[in-house]
Amino acid sequence: MKKIFINMMILSSIAFTGCNDSFLDKTPVTELTEETAFNSYDNFKAFMWPCYEMFTNTTIRTSIASGSAWGANGHYLGDVDAGYLQKNNVAGYNEFANQVKGSTASGNGWDFSSFIRRINIMWSHLDSSQMTQAEKDHWRAVGNFFHSFWYMELIDRFGDVPWVDTVLDENSPEAYGPRISRDIVAKNVMTNLKWAYEHIGDFNDGENTINKDCILFAISRFGLREGTWRKYHGLEGGDDYLKECIAANAILMKAYPTLYKGTDKSPASGYGEMWTTEDLKGIPGIILYKSYVANINPHGACYVEHTSSHPIEMNQFTVDLYLMKNGKPIANSASGYEGKDKDMYHIFRKRDPRLYQTVIPPYKVSAGSGDYPTWSFTGESADREYIDVMGINETCSNPGVGMKRLPGQNWTAALVPEIPRLGTGAFVMCRSGYYVWKNWDSWETNFNNGNLNTADKPIFKIEEILLNEAEAQYELNGRIEQTTVEETINKLRERAGVDKMVVADIDDSFDPNRGKYYPKDNENGVLVDPVLWEIRRERIVELMGEGFGFYDIRRWRMAPWFLNRVTVGTWVKKEVANAAGLTLYNPATGESDGVNGSLAEGNIFLFPKPKGWLEKYYLYQVPTTEIVLNDKLEQNPGW
Repeated sequence: MKKIFINMMILSSIAFTGCNDSFLDKTPVTELTEETAFNSYDNFKAFMWPCYEMFTNTTIRTSIASGSAWGANGHYLGDVDAGYLQKNNVAGYNEFANQVKGSTASGNGWDFSSFIRRINIMWSHLDSSQMTQAEKDHWRAVGNFFHSFWYMELIDRFGDVPWVDTVLDENSPEAYGPRISRDIVAKNVMTNLKWAYEHIGDFNDGENTINKDCILFAISRFGLREGTWRKYHGLEGGDDYLKECIAANAILMKAYPTLYKGTDKSPASGYGEMWTTEDLKGIPGIILYKSYVANINPHGACYVEHTSSHPIEMNQFTVDLYLMKNGKPIANSASGYEGKDKDMYHIFRKRDPRLYQTVIPPYKVSAGSGDYPTWSFTGESADREYIDVMGINETCSNPGVGMKRLPGQNWTAALVPEIPRLGTGAFVMCRSGYYVWKNWDSWETNFNNGNLNTADKPIFKIEEILLNEAEAQYELNGRIEQTTVEETINKLRERAGVDKMVVADIDDSFDPNRGKYYPKDNENGVLVDPVLWEIRRERIVELMGEGFGFYDIRRWRMAPWFLNRVTVGTWVKKEVANAAGLTLYNPATGESDGVNGSLAEGNIFLFPKPKGWLEKYYLYQVPTTEIVLNDKLEQNPGW
């Protein structure tokens, strides 16, 4: 059974699984024990390599993933929990809304024994090492970064947590101590990050390693997250964190003034190619990334999305959040939206092109014969509309050419003749019609049950900083200046091909369907300010599929608005739904219309009305085993 410590371990077989390209050029250090690991600067560096696995640790929902942990077990999870996305099987309902979440005996992210212990061991040997003071400060700073980055997750999940910054054993009283108040722990995290920024120095640990910019990035993310949590959850001191966020943003925005525009001809290709580019080294706006190399550490992100193993899809509610290309919400009378009670072709027409880079657009082709058939256009102009938009996949080969091309194919290059492709079981199918393909490209080699993909994946990128800046400025000042919008949101929109956000044009009627937040004990909710809602919408869209959703809807206190609703898919004819084993949603009853229902067409019914979000879900449950082991630990409210 776990406590917040583990027995002294042998530190052996340290693999270079971090983000650093240069790691791949070095001979692995083996048989490295605590007694031999701390004789030189390079020893400290080798000892800290495993901390880079924090960026692929799926406890942190915004982490990317490696190997078989891609897809539903990777960075999509945070947006699945938030209700932005869902799994495509009939039991894929949201665990925080469609069922009463049960008790957790162990795990749940309550972990002080892996990364935290390693960092504490490293710190404990700094003073006795032969390094210079500047070198000692550097490694203390690197430790501060990783220690703080993990504590950011612990705070977000549990609020009050034990503070562990020394090596513990079974006789350490701290191992059985109480949780420390969120206020103290959060201040410790921010203090440690600021100290790290001032003391990390200019040492060369190799390309693509933790540096001042990474520390600023953590300050920005934590400052926004903690500042807004405090504001909307009735805690004091939120403005101080927002100010730290804004100060870090200013430095990073000056250092990274350019967004990546992409190389592909598809719309918003710079947005999409962040996840499908073979080498992110030198790409504008990339601050830290995970490097993948053939025959060393390939992954399966692209492969999975070409198979029936990929269960992630989007629902109609999330699709409706995407703006029109003219910058108007679909409910705005000036938007020109054509999709009301219409099929997917109309729903996607003239929409924010980031939607096309996230969900496969609709199309239909005529297939030839054979195992790997040729194809031809159907002759209907609508069927090829989005093929022309995204670029034509002329060969359907594996590997093919280019990024996101239509028509699609599975991992063998077998043709996907149409989208939406409704149902489950066969490759590239989903129940909602909105198949998520964020990691899909045509150039990577795919092989059944094998990891051959080598597209790098971003960890820290300037786009998030721009979104943090816009939101923090509004939350701190109660407004946002147009000049700030031009420096942040409108840079993202320009790349995406969406008209600019104009603050003066946004009033209560701009989006009649804007969201609500729910102050404690207010079950009816309060409409979000219309300008703030547009800032949040931009964040949702730009970071879709990157795992931020569950962090965001909880700190905004908007979880009921996103989760307490029936989940539906695209609009289809009744016979189309029934042929796929699906039914339509009847808004008059709030339930499925059934196979023999009265509706001739409508949205696909996916999951029933949820049992509802509970207040206790804003914080995770402390595992019950931990409380049994340590009677000084108190449980979070409601659990």
